[in-house]
Amino acid sequence: MRAIAAEPYRDVDFSRAKRGPVVKPEPGKTKISIRLDNAVLDYFRAVVERAGGGNYQSLINDALLTHIQQRSMIEAVRQVVKEELSGAGGRRGLTAGSTATSRKRVAR
Repeated sequence: MRAIAAEPYRDVDFSRAKRGPVVKPEPGKTKISIRLDNAVLDYFRAVVERAGGGNYQSLINDALLTHIQQRSMIEAVRQVVKEELSGAGGRRGLTAGSTATSRKRVAR
């Protein structure tokens, strides 16, 4: 059996190496593993391809953030409408188009 000489590029000094990722993660982001439908991945990959490049994972993240913001906006509007309706409880039926007002006009 013949001895194999180490190639020059393989003489790497790892004495000062550190463990961990080579690229530091962005602050405020966490790496996870998630299962998505193939149709979802195909859609976002196609959007990136039509745009001429980019990151489909960032698009998925943006879509999720948009959904959260829309949901919170809908909840805020619902809360305002609920408060307005509860405050107008004593005035119900007295608007210009209400049936009570229409009956009064007919009776005159």
